[in-house]
Amino acid sequence: MPIALLPPQLANQIAAGEVVERPASVLKELVENAIDAGATRIEVELEEGGVRRLRVRDNGSGIPKDELTLAVARHATSKIARLQDLEAVGTLGFRGEALASICSVARVTLTSRHRDAEEGWRLVVNGHAENVDCYPAAHPVGTTVDVEDLFFNTPARRKFLRTERTESTRIEEVLRRLALAHPEVTFALHTPGKAVRHFPAVAGERQLERVGAICGEAFLAAAFALDGSRDGLRLHGWVAEPTFSRSQADLQYFFVNGRAVKDRVIAHAVRQAYSDVLYHGRHPAFVLFLDLPPDAVDVNVHPTKHEVRFREQRQVHDFLFGTLKRAISDMRPEHRLAAKRSVFGAPAPDAESKGSQGEALASAPAALAPRPQGALAFGSSARASGATLALYERLASAGAEPTGAFPPAASGSLASGPAASAPTLPPESEAGPPPLGYALAQLHGIYILAQNEDGLILVDMHAAHERITYEGLKRGREAEGVRSQRLLVPVAVAVSEGEADRAEEARGALEALGLRVDRVAPGQLLVREVPALLAEANVEQLLRDVLADLQAEGSSARVQAAEDALLSTMACHGSVRANRALTLAEMNALLRSMEHTERSGQCNHGRPTWTALSLPELDRLFLRGR
Repeated sequence: MPIALLPPQLANQIAAGEVVERPASVLKELVENAIDAGATRIEVELEEGGVRRLRVRDNGSGIPKDELTLAVARHATSKIARLQDLEAVGTLGFRGEALASICSVARVTLTSRHRDAEEGWRLVVNGHAENVDCYPAAHPVGTTVDVEDLFFNTPARRKFLRTERTESTRIEEVLRRLALAHPEVTFALHTPGKAVRHFPAVAGERQLERVGAICGEAFLAAAFALDGSRDGLRLHGWVAEPTFSRSQADLQYFFVNGRAVKDRVIAHAVRQAYSDVLYHGRHPAFVLFLDLPPDAVDVNVHPTKHEVRFREQRQVHDFLFGTLKRAISDMRPEHRLAAKRSVFGAPAPDAESKGSQGEALASAPAALAPRPQGALAFGSSARASGATLALYERLASAGAEPTGAFPPAASGSLASGPAASAPTLPPESEAGPPPLGYALAQLHGIYILAQNEDGLILVDMHAAHERITYEGLKRGREAEGVRSQRLLVPVAVAVSEGEADRAEEARGALEALGLRVDRVAPGQLLVREVPALLAEANVEQLLRDVLADLQAEGSSARVQAAEDALLSTMACHGSVRANRALTLAEMNALLRSMEHTERSGQCNHGRPTWTALSLPELDRLFLRGR
């Protein structure tokens, strides 16, 4: 077959396949155009999941009569005029393809009135944007785009659409993302005879109302505000505490300059930040906004504009990772209790209703009184080598802090271990009641029951002590740095020439990770030193994984992740076990240490370490006040 130019209509239909996948794609393009036009109210009407009909009406600036036909032409846009404009796009749309693509696969009626015009004008396109006429039409200032019979002229594409419910769900999800990114705009979604969604415009601090309406009150109760800036980058929004994890990544909203995106660099940074606080296979929940100069990000990667490319990829990754990790580390029990208090509206109990700690303990049955505990000898049940235990002791000592927070205790007790130490607390008269309150009893040798000013606190003592010990070990490692151990017999690793070249280029980065690697042949590396903590690891697999990370991401967290896994195991074996009776002093020492330990709300494996029951929740359980 000879080479020939495609007919314009066929070329448009082929190109439309990249932009218009389903009704949700149509909605996204039309609503983004409305936002770019300055609309403050956008109404959407659906019939049969948007396949039969999808109408978008806005109160934006409108389109002048002489530009109406250009609006449905391919590569016609008001957003950019030269290449320099493309390098710093500040609008949601800019390619000039959306309306033309939609018109090539649907029956479209475009009605608009410009803000400076006295009347509106209408344009009708039936799958072909050439030789169309405009005629007057009554219309307020703004634009209405009516899309009917999507894919009527491409039946093969129509067969791939899902059920009406599925397509409607996808449309709602797109609308939610746009509503989160633009709280200043009112959004309404209707089906025949029914209002499906309505998001009134909000501003300032009321933006949280929009987040609650979309993500739910449970997310708000578990979410913490985040706002960090560095080198022209700003990350702000809300992240949920790790205990509010999801089985699916269905509550993750990330926006770059107001545009919803799915990016590999962003996903990797988020995954790393949550690496040791999420339960296996769970996903974090967040609503985050990244603001950066328009010329620092390329949005012209794909016609759907879901993907972006950062000019300084490493800088963005490190900024996201560092900001998120600090936010997660700073989550303390008092923040979680404050969020819970704001949701349930729990007033602080008065002094008469609370009573004193001594009265509560005195009234407790004798059977609940904790039994004396013997010495807590670390390592008695651990399945680790003597060298590993010695390393543990050295790291624990390096990360030890003053033990002034712990009351006097017998030798070998929980309160005397180096990894269980915590900063000194001020007297209650100065600092107020501690967030986790005071211990009342030990339940079944597993849980600590405590009372605070809001209600009851229940703590998994092993999980909590495990996190405290783990963080102490990590502090010790950071104080010592990465220690290398020379291998008695170097390990030869066969690699590709490209991997060997990469190893030579990244020699300094590998040594910083505790790996000394020499190239002895075009396709062979010799590992002479490894991190001391990983002396018994699979050296070959470790090197291959690190090289793969360096190739894909420019850095590697493999060594630290492997060391963290080992430290986590050591912390698990070195923490207080079930059925160990603790004294009240030891239980209170554990509570105080939790209040000052990073990520204390989860153990090393991502399980929650404590929960709270406020007085209003307790009243509900016993039907008080009804």
